[in-house]
Amino acid sequence: MVATMRPPDQWNSDSSANFTKHYVIAKFHLNNTLIQQDFTVPNLATPPHSHVEPLSLPQDVIKALSIDNLVFGLDEDELKILLVKQTDPMHQGKWALPGGWIRYDENLRDAAYRLLEELTGVKQLYLEQLKTFGRVNRFPTERVVTIAYYALVSAEHYSLVAGQSAADVSWQSVNNLPELIYDHAEIVHYGMRFLRHQVCHQPIGFNLLPEKFTLLQLQALYEAILNTKLDKPNFRRKIMKMDLLTPCNEKQQGVPHRAANLYRFDAETYKQLTESGFSFEI
Repeated sequence: MVATMRPPDQWNSDSSANFTKHYVIAKFHLNNTLIQQDFTVPNLATPPHSHVEPLSLPQDVIKALSIDNLVFGLDEDELKILLVKQTDPMHQGKWALPGGWIRYDENLRDAAYRLLEELTGVKQLYLEQLKTFGRVNRFPTERVVTIAYYALVSAEHYSLVAGQSAADVSWQSVNNLPELIYDHAEIVHYGMRFLRHQVCHQPIGFNLLPEKFTLLQLQALYEAILNTKLDKPNFRRKIMKMDLLTPCNEKQQGVPHRAANLYRFDAETYKQLTESGFSFEI
């Protein structure tokens, strides 16, 4: 399977504001069959408010720069996103990506970790910088640029605790997201395209599986992230041909169906193959 999409740096987040629905088309080549997916993008930007008060912020934060965290979580073969419900009067009751303001005395990634833990209770995960979003009117009262960080985790490994400035926190399906504030829907859809491109070219999905897994579990993971049904024989043939899986010589235990063989991902073999020019492609 080869994903054919525009490179991430060509997905323009600074296009003019539009407050109606958009449709984003992603195309994948699966076993020489072109599959086209249409995504509805609701409210890429919040319409200007008729009257909003100027920002009142602590003195120790950078007024024009913020952080937003896009955390993808796999939850029982369904891809979800971590969202927080707002308490501030401007957006009370609406959902958003967990984020906020950067202090003058902290590094960008430190700010991302701090804000994520303060709002959701989630910690001990790796956040990677995704992209900077700086459309002029993305924020209603001020000129604010936001730096988006992202992560891909197993949702079941994290306990959620809403912070003082969050009314609620929850994992919500990427296929049924609520309306998001500001340009957070735009950040989500950019992140989705980026993630689907990455998962086709790097073995990042294996991090979401238990140490020992079945080929069916592996296929279900890719189907959840790519949001498409994969051909079982072709997927297995391609995966096994890479020689990245080591048989455990064990079978599943305590399952109501025929027990399947268990495998491990061989990270050392992947490292050696990569150094010799190997290219991972699903």
